[in-house]
Amino acid sequence: MSSLPRLVRGRPRAALALLAAGALGLPLAVATAGQAGAAAGCRVDYTVTNQWNTGFGANVTVTNLGDPLSSWTLKWAFPGTQRVDSGWNGNFSQSGNQVTVTNAPYNGSLGTGASVVPGFNGTWSGSNPAPTAFTLNGVSCTGGTGPTTPPPTTPPPTTPPPTTPPPTDPPPPGSHVDNPYAGATSYLNPDYTALVTTAANAVGGTLGTKMRAVANYPTAVWMDRIGAIAGGPGRLSLTQHLDAALAQRSGTTPITIQIVIYNLPNRDCAAAASNGELLIAANGLARYKAEYIDPIAATFANPKYRDLRIVTIIEPDSLPNLVTNLNMAKCAEANSSGAYVQGVQYALAKLNPISNVYKYIDIAHSGWLGWDSNFGPAVQLLTSTVRGATPGGSLGIVDGFISNTANYTPAVEPYLTDPNLNVGGQPLRSAKFYEWNPQFDEVDFTTALHRAFVSAGFPSSLGMLIDTSRNGWGGAARPSGASGTTVDTYANSGRIDRRGHRGSWCNQAGAGIGARPTANPVAGTALDAYVWIKPPGESDGTSDSRQTTPDDEGKRYDPNCDPTKTGSLTGAPTGALPNAPSAGSWFPAQFRMLVENAYPAI
Repeated sequence: MSSLPRLVRGRPRAALALLAAGALGLPLAVATAGQAGAAAGCRVDYTVTNQWNTGFGANVTVTNLGDPLSSWTLKWAFPGTQRVDSGWNGNFSQSGNQVTVTNAPYNGSLGTGASVVPGFNGTWSGSNPAPTAFTLNGVSCTGGTGPTTPPPTTPPPTTPPPTTPPPTDPPPPGSHVDNPYAGATSYLNPDYTALVTTAANAVGGTLGTKMRAVANYPTAVWMDRIGAIAGGPGRLSLTQHLDAALAQRSGTTPITIQIVIYNLPNRDCAAAASNGELLIAANGLARYKAEYIDPIAATFANPKYRDLRIVTIIEPDSLPNLVTNLNMAKCAEANSSGAYVQGVQYALAKLNPISNVYKYIDIAHSGWLGWDSNFGPAVQLLTSTVRGATPGGSLGIVDGFISNTANYTPAVEPYLTDPNLNVGGQPLRSAKFYEWNPQFDEVDFTTALHRAFVSAGFPSSLGMLIDTSRNGWGGAARPSGASGTTVDTYANSGRIDRRGHRGSWCNQAGAGIGARPTANPVAGTALDAYVWIKPPGESDGTSDSRQTTPDDEGKRYDPNCDPTKTGSLTGAPTGALPNAPSAGSWFPAQFRMLVENAYPAI
């Protein structure tokens, strides 16, 4: 799947929370410690965002109610057998059942009213009760605010303890909820789990253990050709995946399964590595509707699957190509024929009546559509496409949009936060790497998109997703800050995105697995979830220049996947790994690299 550069081209969400006593549905209120002599107090919500088999994910939202803090240390004791495997937005350690989280270099400052959300993935057995006691900076958390200095001789008036609302009943099976990821477990694809397990067993040792842990995270199932619906060697059919998701469901807890709809005629019109099987000139749009979308929709509509939350990712890299790449023949044909727009509209219209299906449309990434000259037209194109999908023109038929699908752009650039920062007399966004694009990362990009879409008429409940499967950029090359007297030295010293060019998209050397899949990952934003849509370890395209004839899926050699070439549209070295197989095929060397460079570390 290609992601080409410009040169060619908040809301908080309801989540499953635990009571201090272990019940579901309610937040925990706790207090923090301030600096010496400063007012102390905070609110903490301990939220289980995902739970499966013996694993779970959780966020701990800390809101400072007292004076500003310059650093923080959060501690709690698990009442059960829970263990933290990996964390983000903080440095996690655990001794016995005692957990300690210290701030990361970029989030130590916590102003009055500000929040920070350290999160983690862990394991449990037997039961998964919530922690019942927290401390922050060594002070027991009490749920209120107060001075850290001795109290005055006349005690202040007392207030009754806060009351907690009763837990809400889960929505009825098959109902359509605001955020499909909140309060739900997620489907683990057995096909992917088998690939990961085989790779881990072959490597063994500590690295093999880390590799094996990746199998515990949910990834998407790609319906990347008509034949994928029926399955084949090493791949379950769509029906088998849905059946397996039902089998993985625990009790009445909802479960999500992520399905990528990816087979438009003239697919990936600006690249060759992941071209598809259908061509506009060969009746491709009619076949897309009748042979691809119709059977998928009919399968989803089977009442047997009404209890599943089926999240669809609609046509990565389709509509964004109509914004930037119309100088390419296949993209121009997709535009003039209306095939891309009509295909997406048909998919939306067929899926919309199925209440337990959720629809997120691909919106490229910040390094592609972040410039104002691309951003505005992209919002206009997506708005008109969605409005034309149903007779009533409702923009509420989509649940949201997804950025960074199968790409490498960081969710957050922690050391480059202000595109207008003056460095050496120039704004930071003028650095060669950013080329005046003010959107440095995906959280800022999706936040700006949400604001623009709502202004265009979409409901404020519109949700956003970010694919974090390969945007971690950890390892020895990860910077710890930014410095320099010119915009280029400052940007290059501080950016965690280590690509030579933001438009480089194929099997990028040095990349690592990013933040783990989790619901509501950033408080105060419209983000429904961080997700892994591109399964880590599956190739972006072959580096074999002899594969010039399309295979039976339409895929062939693309110079942008060749480490010896310069990107055809970026003018920079491709940064691609050598010896890569065709797009979607298992790439062991890439998987090993992604695990080794994961951030947070696995």
